[in-house]
Amino acid sequence: MKLIIFGSTGRTGRQLVAQALEQGYDVTAFARNPEKFGLSHERLRVVQGDVLDPATVEHALQGQDVVLCSLGMPNIMDNSQLRAKGTKNIIRAMEKTGIRRFICQSGLGAGDSHEALPFHYKYLIAPLFMGALYADHNLQENYIKASQLDWTIVRPGSLTDGDRTGIYQHGYTPGNKPATIKISRADTAHFMLRQLTNKNYLYKSPCVSY
Repeated sequence: MKLIIFGSTGRTGRQLVAQALEQGYDVTAFARNPEKFGLSHERLRVVQGDVLDPATVEHALQGQDVVLCSLGMPNIMDNSQLRAKGTKNIIRAMEKTGIRRFICQSGLGAGDSHEALPFHYKYLIAPLFMGALYADHNLQENYIKASQLDWTIVRPGSLTDGDRTGIYQHGYTPGNKPATIKISRADTAHFMLRQLTNKNYLYKSPCVSY
């Protein structure tokens, strides 16, 4: 199976690339600055491109089977909506090239998962510091859900640089939520890659955390 990963130079994206290679997939890493990647493998191809450039996105998708997206920005208060705009270009390119399967990272608190946030996140942290982030993710999710793709949106909790454990909760509801909303980037990538062979969350938006 051939995978292309957008956001491949980010901390979750790097985990996606490394774990996908470990699992035997052929991986194309789409990167604006390939020199930042620093990983080589016989089944890895690094493609330079800007997710805001529809032509380069469409070209990179040629011959791929599945698209994974982990777009992010270093500043959570950035209101440029890069995730949403980039995802819209990815969706259009997928529809043109006939690729159906799309697995995209969003965030716990986006869409109807807002009610799953703890009180202090919901009424203090999110309104004061994360408004732009959630607006971006909400628009991103709307584009995905309006598409004709076979999509899964993964909503991780607060991301950490902890180890991959393979042990976490997923698909919970506001009435049955875990004690913590944290999860490592390594386990987020692990869960996203599980969706390649598991269709339980097809057309769904599972939250995932410890």
